[in-house]
Amino acid sequence: MLLDDFRSAAASLRTDGPGQIAAASSLDAWTEVRNALVGRTSGRLSDLMTALGTLPKEDRREAGQLANAVKQELEALLDARHTELSRGQQQGPAIDGTMPARATWQGSVHPVSLVIDEVVEIFRELGFTIALGPEAEHAWYNFGALNFPADHPAMDLHDTLYLNDDLVLRTHTSPVQVRTLQQYAPPIRILAPGNVYRRDFFDPSHAPMFSQIEGLVVDEGITFADLKATLTRFANRFFGETKTRFRPSYFPFTEPSAEMDVLCGVCKGSGCPVCKQSGWVEILGSGMVHPTVLENAGIDSEKYTGWAFGLGPARTAISRHAIPDIRILYDSDVRFLEQFAR
Repeated sequence: MLLDDFRSAAASLRTDGPGQIAAASSLDAWTEVRNALVGRTSGRLSDLMTALGTLPKEDRREAGQLANAVKQELEALLDARHTELSRGQQQGPAIDGTMPARATWQGSVHPVSLVIDEVVEIFRELGFTIALGPEAEHAWYNFGALNFPADHPAMDLHDTLYLNDDLVLRTHTSPVQVRTLQQYAPPIRILAPGNVYRRDFFDPSHAPMFSQIEGLVVDEGITFADLKATLTRFANRFFGETKTRFRPSYFPFTEPSAEMDVLCGVCKGSGCPVCKQSGWVEILGSGMVHPTVLENAGIDSEKYTGWAFGLGPARTAISRHAIPDIRILYDSDVRFLEQFAR
């Protein structure tokens, strides 16, 4: 090959190469173009470099410089085109800007915890302080000190979870009342929140483990009128203006005893599974502290009287927020909890 023929072949490669590179519409097509232009064994540049060896020695220097220049130009164009094709492939399909964003869950304090916090705050304003006690409780504090007779059905295995003969998982927070009366002299005004345990099955209004809040007031001259006035004020403060009612009841540790109901927040009194078609939801049991309970705690029942109540925050929550089934509170469903985000 003569030098002029070499120059002509190099010029042809320099002219044809950029167009072929630009025409490559995919990475596979780019690979084919690269092999055809600068492939080591079958590319046009490889043929040109082979022809370099057939030139006279005095022409090889110029021809070599020309071949290297063409090679650098083509490789630069190939690299740039490869970058463009790679970027387009990574982007994938076109983004639809009108599509809604993916949902982001928002955390929240559990509705039962919200109820406990609010109940505690309301009674704090009424002069109550917080008292706590153990969840694994002596049977005497859970039953005996609270005037339960030895044959009371609540003490049976089908109602109470026993850890051993003398230790139970407390069935209510009432033992805190006895412990407080033993430790402090009246006047006493306490609120005792905590978890309690019973052998119940899950249904729309019952759970085997649930929170409870108990209140206790002991002083001279305390009457049932004080109980009713305080709890009615609490109900209207917590639920807003609502209807309430007190029904006679029986508890071993209070006499007289009463259960307090509020108008069902789900059906507004028309009847539903939550209120068992009655239109009312029981939120607490209450009564005047039985003299025996005071005496068991070392308090003179001739001088002091008192009243107590026990409230279930879960039932209060389902009534207040119109939750149709108490089991929803235990599902940890973020979609449900998100509704209570502040």
